[in-house]
Amino acid sequence: MKSLSYETVIEREEDPEAGYSVYCPSLPGCFSNGETLAEAKANMQEAISLYLESLLAHGELIPLPRKAIHVDELTLALPA
Repeated sequence: MKSLSYETVIEREEDPEAGYSVYCPSLPGCFSNGETLAEAKANMQEAISLYLESLLAHGELIPLPRKAIHVDELTLALPA
């Protein structure tokens, strides 16, 4: 069985009690969430699996993972 590794982006919700949102840039529309980081990751793994199964069931090609994420930090002076 072939394995694919997809980058995911995990963001903490504005309200910390709301948990985390996760999406996969290589798979448009594939996203999930969870109350904890571990739950969000597990839910996203299931979401990706179901997404790929759906593509195969409909005779569509599975997109190859692409390196789409670059995280950087910018420091800016606040206007006086």
